Amino acid sequence: MKANVGGIDKVLRIVAGVVLLGLGFAGILPLWVGLIGIVPLATGLLGWCPAYTLLGFNSCPMQDKK
Repeated sequence: MKANVGGIDKVLRIVAGVVLLGLGFAGILPLWVGLIGIVPLATGLLGWCPAYTLLGFNSCPMQDKK
């Protein structure tokens, strides 16, 4: 798995995932909606998004080729 999620994208995914999970467990949202927060949280923590791979998208900054 090659990283395809960049810095700001990672932070936004992690925050969105934590917020969704928190709202779901707090009862503000239905629990199943809150559990969807696992997806952005996991992709943010791993730095890899399968949807980005399928679409050929990459938000990582370009790295020097050696």
